[in-house]
Amino acid sequence: MNQITEKKTEIENSINFRKNILEIEKQILDHPKSIMGEEFDKINPVKSTFAGGCYIREIFMPAEQIITTKIHKKDHPFFVQSGKLSIISEQGKQEIEAPYNGITKAGTKRLIYTHTDCVFITVHATDKLTVEEVTKEVIAEDFNDPLVAIK
Repeated sequence: MNQITEKKTEIENSINFRKNILEIEKQILDHPKSIMGEEFDKINPVKSTFAGGCYIREIFMPAEQIITTKIHKKDHPFFVQSGKLSIISEQGKQEIEAPYNGITKAGTKRLIYTHTDCVFITVHATDKLTVEEVTKEVIAEDFNDPLVAIK
């Protein structure tokens, strides 16, 4: 395959993945046993810390959950501090067991299945001082955001 064909295939795969993960997310949210809002936050508590120009977000996720993540606008590190989970993203499927660290690329939206209780940490470089401000800075509302556009 030449580079143009490879790039075209990569773009088509990304478009298809993004379409499919949004459909899966809709099915999850429409499921009668789906947990959202305050109930979700209660069983998936988040600890937020600000230090040295960084926002550190730690989330506890109980075993046997299926979760879709937000769409990330910026590259940032993540750490699986404890547990075992499977992640499906545009890069494919990964089985991850703590301790583990990786990089989330801009435009990433994941489907996660927690095999065991997990602690997942993300770190975002920012000058913002509230969770709301950081969220606006690092999370895209949808795939139409210019920072997550397929290039």
